[in-house]
This record gives sequence, structure tokens and C-alpha cells, in this order.
Amino acid sequence: MCSTCGCESTDSIGYFLPEEVNLHQHSFQHLHTHKHGNEEHSHAHEHTYAHVHRHETPQHTHEGEENQHHAESHQHSHGLEIKIEQDVLQRNNLLAERNRGYFEAKNIFALNLVSSPGSGKTSLLEKTIKDLGAEMKIFVIEGDQQTMNDANRIQQAGAPVIQINTGNGCHLDSDMIHKAVKKLMPTDNSILMIENVGNLVCPALFDLGENKRVVVISVTEGEDKPIKYPAMFRSADVCVINKIDLLPYLDFDMNKMKNFALQVNKNLKFFDVSVKTGEGLNDWYSWLKTTVL
Repeated sequence: MCSTCGCESTDSIGYFLPEEVNLHQHSFQHLHTHKHGNEEHSHAHEHTYAHVHRHETPQHTHEGEENQHHAESHQHSHGLEIKIEQDVLQRNNLLAERNRGYFEAKNIFALNLVSSPGSGKTSLLEKTIKDLGAEMKIFVIEGDQQTMNDANRIQQAGAPVIQINTGNGCHLDSDMIHKAVKKLMPTDNSILMIENVGNLVCPALFDLGENKRVVVISVTEGEDKPIKYPAMFRSADVCVINKIDLLPYLDFDMNKMKNFALQVNKNLKFFDVSVKTGEGLNDWYSWLKTTVL
């Protein structure tokens, strides 16, 4: 379990290249035998993907001692939780520096794309790959809890891709990126696009070793996203505002949204785009080429 945010991000992770997916998407059974006192019983489980089992031993307290035990447990857990969280983030940051050094040595420009689910990250990646693939070598790491859906879309768009299925995990971390990069093997002088798990909370805490963090927001989400999720917008370098083709049909104030974002991060750079119509994408492409090349 991730001690920082409570998700199960370390025990059920899969790394799948598209050509390998048929080897991994299968079901199987295994047998568990449990002993209770002098009796034993067995049961079978059927699984798809990796899995996690927890077996906890019940705790018993004598009448009159329960409140005391609860209070002691409660007092101890707070200090331990804070220490573990600090240790987890410290380890992640050290591994992120390892990734950053590798990217620098190979001249790989890494972008960490973060957003809520449904903002259009994958569509933005698809369009970028199709329009710039002849000019730039683009590799992609896809992060999702399950399925190969996004990796398949990226492969069809024309970029080498690896899918990280995080199971119950709500974010990618620097060690996952290190392992994925070893399988994906991006070439020197390339761009690595990392599509994080759709979530505006937990991914903000985890440095992956990226050069730039890009937060994608759609106009269907409301203007107050930056002040509702300030940590994410504070940690970002770029904000892509997608689905502007829907503005005539929505009660969305673009200036208000940008002002909220600038209250959180005065250095944030904005791109107003519609992946559907192509509006504004040339500015996004120019920034990529200017920043990377």
C-alpha cells in the first residue's frame, strides 16, 4: 500500500507493450488453505491481472481495556504515518533524480501529462503524434488502473508505447517510470510523453523526473478547478485548456479560470485548444518544438 495517499500502488502493477498484451490478459486459479484452530479449509480464487491478498489476524481486547487500546493505537499511528509519508516521498524524489539524470544523458525530453479523467489527454497525445511524428521522435508511457485501451490508441497513432496498469494505484511514481523506460527503450534525442493516471490529487505529489509537467483541463470542468486542486496547478509548468469548441454551449468564463490558476501559479503558461477542430494546436506544437529542439 502507498503510505502517502493510501492507494495500492506497489503490489499489482503490470508493464505491457502492445505486442505482449495477449500474454498477460488471462485468467487463472489458485488455491488458498487456511487453518483455524484444528480445522483447515480451502478455497479457490480466479483472477485477471495481478492481485493482492490481505489476511488480517483479529485483535481481541478485554472489556474495559478497549478504549485504552484504541487511544494508544490512535496516538502511535499519527507519528508513524507522518514519518512513513516523508520516507516514501524522499525515496521517490531520489529515484526521480535518477530518471532525470538518465533523460539528460540521453537527451530525452520528458513531459508528465496530468488531468482529471476525460479531459482529453489521450486525444491530445494522439493528435500531437500524428501531426509531429515526422519531425520528432515521440515515445509514450500510458498510466491507467486497467486495460490497454489508451496504449492501443497511441500505437495506432504511430508512437512506440508501454502501458502501466497500476491496479488500485491512483498515480505513477518514479520507480514505475524507471522500469517502464527499461522496457520501452526510448532512443536518444527523443520526447517521452508520460500520460499519468487521471487524477488531480495524488500525481501532484510525485516527481517522475520529468522536464515539464503539463496539466490538461477541459472547459466542461468549471473555472474553479485550479483553486480546488491547487497542488496540481502549483506543480505544473503548462496548462492546456481543451475542448474550447464547446465554449458557445457552456457557462464557462475563460478569464476567470486563468485568473484562478495564476493565483496559484503566476508562471503558468496557457494553451487554449480544441483537439477536435485543431484550433490552437499550432501554438502547442510551436512550444514543443521550441522547447525540445
